[in-house]
Amino acid sequence: MIRFYNGKLLSLSGGFEISDWEVWVEETMILYVGPAIGAHPPFEREIDLKGNLLMPGFKNAHAHSAMTFLRSYADDLPLQSWLFDKVFPLEAKLTPDDIYAFTKLAILEYLKGGITSAFDMYYKRDAFAQASIDCGFRMVLCGALAAGDDWTVGEMDTIKFNNLHPLISYIPGIHAEYTANLDLLMFMKMLLDEYKMPFFTHNSETKREVEECIERHGLTPTQLFEENGLFEHGGGGFHCVWLDETDMDIFARRGLYAVTCPASNAKLASGIAPVSEFLRRKIPLAIGTDGPASNNALNMFREMYLAAVLQKLREEDAASCDAREILRAACSTGARAMRIDADCIAPGKLADLVVIDLHQANMQPEHNTVKNLVYSGSNSNVLLTMVNGKILYEDGVYHVGESPEDIIAHARAATDHKQRKTAYAKPPKDFSFGGFAYGRRSDDAVGRVLAGEKE
Repeated sequence: MIRFYNGKLLSLSGGFEISDWEVWVEETMILYVGPAIGAHPPFEREIDLKGNLLMPGFKNAHAHSAMTFLRSYADDLPLQSWLFDKVFPLEAKLTPDDIYAFTKLAILEYLKGGITSAFDMYYKRDAFAQASIDCGFRMVLCGALAAGDDWTVGEMDTIKFNNLHPLISYIPGIHAEYTANLDLLMFMKMLLDEYKMPFFTHNSETKREVEECIERHGLTPTQLFEENGLFEHGGGGFHCVWLDETDMDIFARRGLYAVTCPASNAKLASGIAPVSEFLRRKIPLAIGTDGPASNNALNMFREMYLAAVLQKLREEDAASCDAREILRAACSTGARAMRIDADCIAPGKLADLVVIDLHQANMQPEHNTVKNLVYSGSNSNVLLTMVNGKILYEDGVYHVGESPEDIIAHARAATDHKQRKTAYAKPPKDFSFGGFAYGRRSDDAVGRVLAGEKE
């Protein structure tokens, strides 16, 4: 059993009050939250917080973790060149061993930034899950079926990954409307009804995506999914930049989660999601980083800052978007979207915790610690990250079953190998989910996928 004491506690169990209560962790769960008491059981370790802050870990509610190998490889390029000349040729060569190495690299970055779980959409999911298990990191896998896939994989993954390991779970989904067809939506409806599961997908990330969906179906992506019954058991969408009034009414009525990815959407010039409007309509808001190829950092402090300040710019109102609601989205609402029982620090909750150094200059003075976290916090403030009751990062030291030096070396070697193999390669002609996982495609590719064809 581990005891955290002599610090400040932001439990997020209700409001944003900060107390001096202590927290006890037993195995994977939080056992006790309250004032110090004289008599207590023996502890395996007692951690003196020395006035620092204990809070729930950040939940990265949308990611493509294994894309670490593409970080800064294809930046500042036109979209088509980015995809067809850079991204596709490398992704076409990925092996399970590559996915394993690149996922571990992402986990190092997650832990250093206080991220205790991620909601990830990628492929070769067995290797991805194994990397997470070996590191002790919590991952929720999101289905990503497309028209040209073997759809039975959706049901097999739902069963397999929800019974694989306590750190791994799975939520069904499709990649996006533009890589689906109506038959796939019907299949997904049957799968969701059978397992009573929520539904997630890339949704309304770009203006073009929405316009082309309306051309095909006379409906926006959100309205198309609603018409086909995909939200009967809840769920949500990733990005949600271009939702219209009717879309937001559906999200509010269904309690669907809008997952915003402000850094990626800004870098790719996709737009600014109407986060303040989501909050006004009480649409549950979560925050994700998206992938390292389009962000390029897996940094929730940066996402929180951008989520807040871009709303002020979008609405031309400096009072728009309270930073406290952004912190709630990053720590609590994301957990609920991912169906992880770690939305606050309370007895019986999963022990996914982070310790923040309040003594660094960027966190002083402490006029408002919560707003400091959003507006001035950084990864350098993270002292400790605990996942499932295990300390995986503390004071610059990782406890993930392998040295960070080896993880980085393996990822670098795999990246170098891929670059050599694709130095003179042409973009792959056949449809590849990995390449299309991020919402930008040519008109020809859209047509092929909608028809369920390959070149």
